[in-house]
Amino acid sequence: MDPHFYGVSPRETEGCIFCEIVRGEEKAAVVYEDVSFVAFMDRNPINEGHLLVLPKTHYETLFEMPVEDVGPLFTKVVYLAAAVREAMKADGINIGQNNGRAAHQIVPHVHVHIIPRYQNDSPEGRWPSRRPASLEELEAAAGRIRTSAEALPTSSAPRE
Repeated sequence: MDPHFYGVSPRETEGCIFCEIVRGEEKAAVVYEDVSFVAFMDRNPINEGHLLVLPKTHYETLFEMPVEDVGPLFTKVVYLAAAVREAMKADGINIGQNNGRAAHQIVPHVHVHIIPRYQNDSPEGRWPSRRPASLEELEAAAGRIRTSAEALPTSSAPRE
């Protein structure tokens, strides 16, 4: 897909793995997609079901994103977090959004982490360790989350 469609030049998105996924140049286990946003599985999940939600338009940090787009992003986050919690039978959910290197933002494209958590996944109070996951593992989790999302009441489903 033409990056100009999303209001950014190829130079701004060059080398951005998330922009490559949006354009279909890189594979991802996609859970949700509409005209403006996409959600796919984290390739190095903290726990199975770790999902990323992001605008298709490239913004490096939340501070660059138009304020009128921030609300719709987080509406999708709430909806998808409910689907992750149900699909993964999680005891809790962490929702995180990092801005800048000092905040440990690894990919410089706005994204929100939805991380399923379990009663005993961090006995010492630290984050569970990330681990690489195969595309097959990610697709299986994505399928379960999509099924849970479809079962949510339509009143909670995001609108485009």
